[in-house]
Amino acid sequence: MAENYDIAIVGGGPAGLTAAIYAARYKLNTVVITTQRGGMITESFKVGNFPSYDEITGTELMKRMEAHASGLGVKLVDGYVETISKTESGFLVKGPSLDIQSKEVILATGQKKRKLGVEREDELAGKGVSYCAICDAAFFRGEKVAVVGGGDSAVTSALLLSQFADKVYIVYRRDKFFRAEPTWVEQLKKNSKIEPVLNTTISKLVGENALEAIELTNGRTLEVTGLFVEVGEKPNSTLAKESGVALDEHDYIITDDEQRTNVPGLFAAGDVTNNKLKQVVVACAEGAIAATQAYKDISASK
Repeated sequence: MAENYDIAIVGGGPAGLTAAIYAARYKLNTVVITTQRGGMITESFKVGNFPSYDEITGTELMKRMEAHASGLGVKLVDGYVETISKTESGFLVKGPSLDIQSKEVILATGQKKRKLGVEREDELAGKGVSYCAICDAAFFRGEKVAVVGGGDSAVTSALLLSQFADKVYIVYRRDKFFRAEPTWVEQLKKNSKIEPVLNTTISKLVGENALEAIELTNGRTLEVTGLFVEVGEKPNSTLAKESGVALDEHDYIITDDEQRTNVPGLFAAGDVTNNKLKQVVVACAEGAIAATQAYKDISASK
């Protein structure tokens, strides 16, 4: 038999947890369903632009958000949502060990890391190739590693890795770090352990049973035992698409100013939407807007 809630939120990152906090303060019975508590921000070494904290790790920030939501009575469920279907009273949210009936649904499923797309990448994943510096940096103490990418995640990953590795290369296809915050870039340039390798990218991964080196398109070979891939993200929007939600040309969910999708009663917030700035503060704002509008809709239907 299905559990009944006013709002079911799919995704436990900044957007989902903020939506849950607002929904709970509106006295709505709220559940958050997530496969990754805290979302992808937990893989961030440092967050330096969230109001009230000069610097805080992504993990610590999300632990505080989760504690806030739980303290307000929000139920957090670790689980995978397979389908969302329309019912007379709202939506049926189903998955393995999940059977939830809710009046409204907020999708806050976020993004996932893009792969580099070179031969043997999957084969060497976990054998030198990594997608999470905060998870794996300590395994490369005293070694030489490389980061590929040019945004905030790449630069902050390089800074973190420099605390463990003896040498960190940061490989980027452009001539400067356009996409990264100037503050992070300034720290990177001052770090003697980090060497930017610009105007090139990776053409080949070398190593039999584990990564031993990377070959670059400029002809250079870097002997490294670790490669951290930070080349962007793509939205987790498959569930939305299968639920009839309209996506843009890049597979991000299209929403209006109240975070509504084209499916009545189904909202979206955070990095999975087609907003222009993928930042924690924006995700939180969209979560708050979605929960507020959902509350108004529920109140109006009584």
